[in-house]
Amino acid sequence: MEESLFRQLLSHRANSLLDQATLAKGADYLRHGRVREIRYEADDESGTLFGAIQGREPTPYSAAILIDLNGGKPRIDTRCTCPLQGECKHVAAIALKMLGGRQAAESNPPQVADARSQASAWKPWFESLETRSGSVQRTANVDPGVVFGILLRVGEGALPGLLAQPVWLKPLKRGGLGSPQPVGHFQYGIDPWQRLTPRQFEHVARLRMASPHFASSAWYPLNGERDEALLEILLEEYPCFVDKPSKGRTTLGEHRELTWGWRVSEEGNQKLVPQLAEGNGRTRLLRIAQIWYHDPATQTLGRVDGDARLIDAAMRAPPLRPEESEFVVEHWRNHSHLQGLPKPARAEAPQVHRVTPTPVLTLRAFPVLTYAQGMANRYQAGSVRLSFDYEGPRLPFAPAKPRERRLHEGRLLEVVRDRSAEISACEQLEALGLIDVELLPRMPMPGAGVFSDGDFVLEPRRGQLLAAEQLFALAPRMREHGFRLETDAGFPFELLDEPEEWYAEVEESGNAWFDLSLGIDIGGERVDLLPILRRLLGDPGFPLTPRKGEDADAMWLVPIDERRRVALPLQRLRDLMAPLLEWLQELPERDAEQGVLRLRRSQATVLDELSARGKLPWRGAENLREQLARLREAREPASEPEGFKASLRGYQRDGLAWLGFLADANLGGVLADDMGLGKTVQVIAHLLSEKQRGRLDQPAMVVAPTSLVSNWRSEAERFAPALSVLVVHGPSRSGLHESIPHHDLVITTYPLLARDREALLAHEYALLVLDESQMVKNAKSQAARVVREISARRRLAMTGTPLENHLGELWAQFDAVEPGLLGNERHFTRFFRTPIEKHHDAERRERLSRRIAPLLLRRRKEDVLADLPEKTIIPRNIDLDGAQRELYESLRLAQHERVLAEVRQRGLAQSGIIVIDALLKLRQVCCDPRLVKLEGARRVKHSAKLELLLDLLGSLVDEGRRVLVFSQFAEMLELISQALNARKLAWQMLTGQTPSTKRADLVARFQAGEVPIFLISLKAGGVGLNLTAADTVIHYDPWWNPAVEAQATDRAHRIGQDKPVFVYKLICSGTVEEKIQALQQRKADLAEAVLEGGSTQALRFDEDDLAELFAPLV
Repeated sequence: MEESLFRQLLSHRANSLLDQATLAKGADYLRHGRVREIRYEADDESGTLFGAIQGREPTPYSAAILIDLNGGKPRIDTRCTCPLQGECKHVAAIALKMLGGRQAAESNPPQVADARSQASAWKPWFESLETRSGSVQRTANVDPGVVFGILLRVGEGALPGLLAQPVWLKPLKRGGLGSPQPVGHFQYGIDPWQRLTPRQFEHVARLRMASPHFASSAWYPLNGERDEALLEILLEEYPCFVDKPSKGRTTLGEHRELTWGWRVSEEGNQKLVPQLAEGNGRTRLLRIAQIWYHDPATQTLGRVDGDARLIDAAMRAPPLRPEESEFVVEHWRNHSHLQGLPKPARAEAPQVHRVTPTPVLTLRAFPVLTYAQGMANRYQAGSVRLSFDYEGPRLPFAPAKPRERRLHEGRLLEVVRDRSAEISACEQLEALGLIDVELLPRMPMPGAGVFSDGDFVLEPRRGQLLAAEQLFALAPRMREHGFRLETDAGFPFELLDEPEEWYAEVEESGNAWFDLSLGIDIGGERVDLLPILRRLLGDPGFPLTPRKGEDADAMWLVPIDERRRVALPLQRLRDLMAPLLEWLQELPERDAEQGVLRLRRSQATVLDELSARGKLPWRGAENLREQLARLREAREPASEPEGFKASLRGYQRDGLAWLGFLADANLGGVLADDMGLGKTVQVIAHLLSEKQRGRLDQPAMVVAPTSLVSNWRSEAERFAPALSVLVVHGPSRSGLHESIPHHDLVITTYPLLARDREALLAHEYALLVLDESQMVKNAKSQAARVVREISARRRLAMTGTPLENHLGELWAQFDAVEPGLLGNERHFTRFFRTPIEKHHDAERRERLSRRIAPLLLRRRKEDVLADLPEKTIIPRNIDLDGAQRELYESLRLAQHERVLAEVRQRGLAQSGIIVIDALLKLRQVCCDPRLVKLEGARRVKHSAKLELLLDLLGSLVDEGRRVLVFSQFAEMLELISQALNARKLAWQMLTGQTPSTKRADLVARFQAGEVPIFLISLKAGGVGLNLTAADTVIHYDPWWNPAVEAQATDRAHRIGQDKPVFVYKLICSGTVEEKIQALQQRKADLAEAVLEGGSTQALRFDEDDLAELFAPLV
């Protein structure tokens, strides 16, 4: 708009816009020189006059007048930063300045003024000087705690507009801006207009006066090219934010190109959609004058290249149905302005799809607020949404058109709805107690948009919708009725599919224990059952026995975690709990959550119960499986050991076989034959057999009543003269205790246990035999307490009367020989004694009988156990001495300090690698100092373990034995081979470096008897070899994973072996080898990491364990 036209329109409208009083005040301001400046800006259709006017305040007011031609109907608006905000004397002053300034200058020639008039002319000038000098104080009235900025908002629709709002923002303590307040609101105690700079005021005025309906807090739509230019200025000069400041500042982005494509909907219709370069799924197109974009990912606003009218038309294009595609494609080419857009594809006719649908229920939850007796109650109510799966296409419950089109796997299907099947599904829901939400009575309801067609809820009670938990309780029945279940993201529970597999896993943990874990597989995920069974046992609502009217296939909804549930057969859960009931009751919650139950090997019969009752196959622990199999199998009577000076009767040979079985299984037992059946002679034969098998490397001690001491001595001398016997009895026994380690059999009495306690406990025993074990049936007696303190690898009780008065006596004797078999005394009383003795519980009596049966032999005639196994385990302990012992101690001290320093710096959990490395060096010292890559170790040329091995191999080869030597260190095998060469003993070796082509030749040579000694690294030869020519296996360094070690041993002890196999384990006494072996029973993860080089992430040990591992030699 030309300035002359603006002036003309302003002169015509000034009187109607401003009253005479306002114009007079404006003229007075003009006469006194208070109008500091005016500036005119214009575009084609409008013009704006801006001015600065000095008022009473130090800061000048900013005023503006906008005139818009408005299509021939001019519109005028005014703005000012004074409290009136427009149509004020400041607006009048700048209007009069524009209208009268030039005319006054031309019509009034210069005149000579008198002194008074001249003074009056200078007065405003001086006032202005005062005002200007006072303007230096302006900062005192400015609040530095606010920043001018712009909020932007994207409109609604396919091609929305953009709105802007000028705001004041507060800097936040954590950085950034927030707390927006629209400009024009009076806040923070001062006039907000006075904070605007002239340029800010100009931009605010342009925004406000561009809107036909404005208010101080309004959002102003941006329209036309003028507003586009203003938007670019705002984005460049001020902090701008879309929606709210917390989303981050929005800046001006680069121009982007727009392309088009056709998107196919699930109904098979095509829709023309824009595709913005560098855009994403959240980028939106906007319309101002041209097309703009807003990209939330980059927080940018920018222009889009392209014809706005074409884009607008393309956005309004209707969906293209398949039957219309031919018509549109033909007409597309006739419109030249569409050539820049892609043509739609010709669609094929839909295929008719007739199948029986699967009803699908989506479980949903939503918040509900109710009031009762003036109290608010918030909870999550539940509903299901019904839909139908037509073998791929999913159709909603309503609206139910007879036919509906769906695109599925690249094919357009016309689905013929099976209304009878759909109605049947609705009837099934009604049978389950659910009703359509449209039939709900008047009651408190959730907010709008929660329910839709196809939603069902449980029938309300007491005027309230039922909770999501109550709805979910029906989930198993819904599934039984043929519904497929899904859960909405907000639903608190999820029903998992039925388990694909049930199983038990058993892992042997040392000689005395095994670990049992139960699990189910659901969708490839392993879920532990032990914590579930324990929680069910503590649930008062869980029925441990079948309820009246209970269905045979009843299911129980079991929680897997906070959200997920699985329906499991109720009776099968009971069948799994029954064999484990006594342990589940006592199992701490923390241990249960780990999913592992540790049981003694003597309790292994529980595995048979699980397999039989719970139909639960178990895997792992082959040695334990073999032990159980032998328990079930009939045993052949054992032959008398060589040198035994008597012929045993048949049942005694059966007893000898049973005793041998206990020895092989490292279990204790109770020999409870009737009086006179020869329990003593059976045990003596067993002791001789044990000596001959090399397992009596420590003495056996018999504790007997005083009257039986001479009988034991005479029968031992008579039937087994090869046994060296020491009787520790009588007043002259002083000094005899030192001789205990040098005898095979030591005989003492119950009365002497307490008196000789210290001397007896100073030694270790291969076997402790308690003759007439009813002598310790009181577990609190002195003798019983000392018996439990004696260090014996195995224990055996002999009694003709294992139960005289009550079950507590039976527990005491079994606890003395096989601790833990029946739990502690409190556990036994609670679970067995009280139910059996007071309540005559037949099931508990049978369970107790099954538990003790394998370890109790009470006979008159029948044979019950199998013969001894062919494989004999022979531990060989070696004492370090001399320079090797000194090296071990010095290295132990240094490595212990190194580990402690690392633990102090990084913590125990992060120090696993250092711990493993330190323990590895100590183990290498035990094998041979030359394995340790340290300068001090090279000077030590002596290895006690290597010397013992060489002596053992020399003896074995002389006896014609064929030997396998396993080590996990290939370098150790090299050292052994060099020593064998020095002794002129023939050998061959297999390691990971041996070519695969030579393995078969090495095996063939050994099997043919050409070489007596075969050196094998555990990793290379632990599996896959058949070496039945061997009758001896030597584990040079311990490998505590039973499965791996057993696999190595089984190279010789397998089908085809016709000779007894002897397995030697060489362990350095008092060293880390022996300590880790003991620690392994309770710290399986530590043993794996230390001995197998496994992950240290699973390590669970503390400083006490470290101290034990690095303890000094004794």
